Amino acid sequence: MITQEQLTKMLSTIETESVEKTISKTDTNKLGDAICAFSNDLPAKGRPGYLLIGVNDNGSLNGSTFDEDFLQKLLSFRTDGRIVPPPAMVVEKIVFPEGEVAVVEVQPSRVPPVRFKGKVCVRVGLRADIANEAEERILSEKRSTFARSFDTQPCYGSNLNDLSLDIFKIIYLPTAIDEETLIANGREIKSQLSSLKFYDLSADCPTNAGILMFGKNPRFYMAGAYVQFVRFVGEDEISNFEYEHRFEGDLTTQMSVMEEFIKSQIIKKVQYNLSEEYQYSYPLSAIKELLFNAIIHRDYQSNAPIKFYEFSDRIEITNSGGLFGDARPENFPNKNDYRNPTLAEAAKNLGFINSFNVGVKRAIAALLKNGNPEPTFIIDQPTSFGVIIYKK
Repeated sequence: MITQEQLTKMLSTIETESVEKTISKTDTNKLGDAICAFSNDLPAKGRPGYLLIGVNDNGSLNGSTFDEDFLQKLLSFRTDGRIVPPPAMVVEKIVFPEGEVAVVEVQPSRVPPVRFKGKVCVRVGLRADIANEAEERILSEKRSTFARSFDTQPCYGSNLNDLSLDIFKIIYLPTAIDEETLIANGREIKSQLSSLKFYDLSADCPTNAGILMFGKNPRFYMAGAYVQFVRFVGEDEISNFEYEHRFEGDLTTQMSVMEEFIKSQIIKKVQYNLSEEYQYSYPLSAIKELLFNAIIHRDYQSNAPIKFYEFSDRIEITNSGGLFGDARPENFPNKNDYRNPTLAEAAKNLGFINSFNVGVKRAIAALLKNGNPEPTFIIDQPTSFGVIIYKK
């Protein structure tokens, strides 16, 4: 974050492609547009952008003050799903005798285009605007210059015929793009897919995320791309099992199928006597969060499936790929990082997760509220991640 001395110099300059000044504290659309535009970094400066709140256009302060609640509202842009993929940003208040300045420092995204409420915002000269088709293409091509996550890499050997385009157009597009843009959208299908990170125009093939989300047969390219469910009669894997099922196919469909399966087959109601309300062996939200967490974070280069095992006293979910990036055993679950940011973005758009970076903490809270013991996380393995969820 910049120092007070650096901010003083910045106040004396005019607005630039990297600096926006405003006195508005309530126009969340304007604030979101600016954060999104700095994330996209259309001019490719490779430097942070700064949103300065409490500052007039001429650089003078308007005497604003900012409490902790306002700063937390600014930080919520990082996790609440209005901006996808989530921006890398920090917020700080700097105090001057003439007033306070809320500074939002936004890092350029490594997986553009970034969208705010379904719109790609960019800095055009000194103002934020909506990207046109050519600008979106620039952002998509810029993505390929970075060291990319597995899900945004091209799935070599695949082609457009490997995708269920009706699923993309009918189910996914309306969740990811705002209605006005969707109505005006006359772009060819490859450009639409590329803008959402599901197609690589340079390689002229779908990305791994495209195959996983909309592929007719994802396992042809990623053999372990499925969830193996087994219900055991006893408390260990050597006991008999009464049911098993593979969830395989495009994740857009299968995540919905898994949600319904959890509701009908896992979340069991128990009424101990007629005078009491029903109680649940597991809370729906916790099982969903932890299973979908495994789907989003798993290493799809492994041939092993996600294991979703139900025992008489617990559920175990295990996926290949240990803690990733900035997430480490000593800071989990307070720190999160995404092995597959495009899958996380897609799951958020489709409503399978509610917000970024807080899914595990929400699951723990839901379990405790339901009366379940706190889950056990197996986070010390470099090639796998697991969670044990104990029955109420």
